[in-house]
Amino acid sequence: MYIVHVHIHIKEDVIEQFKDATIENARNSIQEQGIIRFDVIQQIEDPVRFTLVEVYRTPEDQLKHRETKHYKIWKDKVSDMMAEPRQGIKFINLFPGDAEWK
Repeated sequence: MYIVHVHIHIKEDVIEQFKDATIENARNSIQEQGIIRFDVIQQIEDPVRFTLVEVYRTPEDQLKHRETKHYKIWKDKVSDMMAEPRQGIKFINLFPGDAEWK
């Protein structure tokens, strides 16, 4: 598996709009064949900070995701909501193994 944590810091006055747009993107993303999981989480202590936890079958599946219509809509919609550029950190899975996710 190929896992990406996308750390996002948004402007305080757009929290609800960001959540709406991001949840819509996540709903569409989990329909993609190469995506195993797509979580949208919000920090409790600092509610303008979010993390997207994206779990793909392969690195190529992330590249395919970036070419989808819903991702491009999301990216355009939220770009001005960012307080700073988002940061993606990539991981590989050690446990559980792929067989346990199927």
